[in-house]
Amino acid sequence: MSTPLAQVLEGQHAADVRKAARALLAEPLLLARGPHADAFRLVRRHATELREWFDRNTGWSLQVDAETARLRKTPGTLTDPTHPARETNRSAAPFTRRRYVLLCLSLAALERGEAQIALGRLADQVVIDAADPQLAATGIEFTLDRRDERLDLAAVVRLLLSLGVLRRVAGDEEAYVSGAGDVLYDVERRVLAGLLAARRGPSLIQAVTFEERLSELVAETALDSDDLRFRAMRRSLTRRLLDDPVLYYDDLTDAELAYLTRQRGFLTARIGELTGLVAEVRAEGIAMVDPDDSLTDVRMPEQGTHGHITLLLAEHLAACAGPVATEELERRVRELAAEHGGFWAKSAREPGAEAELVEQAISRLAALALVIRTGDAVVPRPALARYAVGEAVVLEPGQPAPARPSRKSAARKPASGRPAPELPAQRRTTDR
Repeated sequence: MSTPLAQVLEGQHAADVRKAARALLAEPLLLARGPHADAFRLVRRHATELREWFDRNTGWSLQVDAETARLRKTPGTLTDPTHPARETNRSAAPFTRRRYVLLCLSLAALERGEAQIALGRLADQVVIDAADPQLAATGIEFTLDRRDERLDLAAVVRLLLSLGVLRRVAGDEEAYVSGAGDVLYDVERRVLAGLLAARRGPSLIQAVTFEERLSELVAETALDSDDLRFRAMRRSLTRRLLDDPVLYYDDLTDAELAYLTRQRGFLTARIGELTGLVAEVRAEGIAMVDPDDSLTDVRMPEQGTHGHITLLLAEHLAACAGPVATEELERRVRELAAEHGGFWAKSAREPGAEAELVEQAISRLAALALVIRTGDAVVPRPALARYAVGEAVVLEPGQPAPARPSRKSAARKPASGRPAPELPAQRRTTDR
C-alpha cells in the first residue's frame, strides 16, 4: 500500500471515529432505527476503540449491541441543576420534582410489565406505587384526579418515546389527558435495561442525604493507591472538560488543581484528538470550544426576544463588580423595554413580564457558567466578561482605525483590574 493512500485511509478512520464520538456525546443513547441510525452504525463499527477511550479517560462504559449503543455518562458535577430533563425538545418546560418521581415509577412499572402496555394500565400501576408511605412522607402525591397530574404522566411518556423506551402503536397522549381515549405502546426492553447510568444499583445505596446518595451511585472502587487516585482525578477532570461550559480553577480542590496544572496539555490534547474540541486556556479556567457548534445544548447569543434580553442583561452584569439583586435586573429589563421593546414579542412588553424574563435569562446564564445564583442575587463569573461592551471609538474622516490588539491581549478589563478571559459561552450536551 502506498504511503499517500495509507495516510488517506488513516485520516478517514480518524474522522469516522471523531464523528462517532461526537454522536455519542450529543446523544448518549443511539438506536439502530430512527433519526440517528447512521450514527449508530458508525459507533458500532468503531465500538472497540471508543469503548477503550471512554473507559480510560472518563470512566464511562459503552455498551453496543445489534439495536442500541449506550454511553453510560455521569456528569462531571453531580449536583449541577442547570440541565433538567424535558419532554421532547430543549424548548419544552423542564421536569419538576413530581415528574422525576413519575419517571422512576414508570420505569419500574415497565420493567415488571409485558412487551406491550396501555397508558391507562401504566397510570394505574404508577398510582399504586405512588401510594407508598415513604413517598407520601416526602409530599409526593399522584392520584390522576387532576388534569395537571395526567399532563405530568403524558410528559414522562413523551420523554420515554423520545428515548426509544416506548414505541407508540395506537392512540394519542392528548386524548388520554382529556379522557377521550387510551394509548398502546410497545416496550423496548433492551433500551429500558440500558437506561440507568450508575455503577451501583439505587436499592443498594445506604446514604441518607441527597448529595451522598448521588456520590454513592457513581462511586468508583476504593482509591487506596496514588495510581488509583490519579486515575480518578484524570477521569473527573476529563468529564468536566467534556460536559461543562467552563472549568474554573476556583472550583477545583488543591489536589485537582495541581494535577491539572501538570497534565493540562495531555488532557486537552486527548480530548481534542477524539472530539475536535479546541482548548481555550485563560487565567481563570479552561473551556473546550466546539468549532462546529453541534455539541452545544445552550447557546449564547440566541435569536428571539428571550435571547436578546439575555444578551442585554449579560452586558449589564459584565459591568458589575459584585452581586446584583434580581429586583435590579427586573428594573433594568423595564428600562430596556423602553429602548428595545419594538423588537420584542408583545408579551415581553406587558407590565409584570420582567420577572419571568429575568428568570429565564438567569437560568440560561447559570447553565453556561456565566453567573452564580446566591439567594435573591446573581454573581457574575469571569467568563461573562466576554460580553462586556467597550467604549466607542469615534474616528475623524480620513483617520486610520487603531491597530487591533492580539487575541491574548484583547480581553477587556473587568472591575477587578485583571484581564478578563475570553472563554466561550458554550455547554456540551450531558446525559439525560
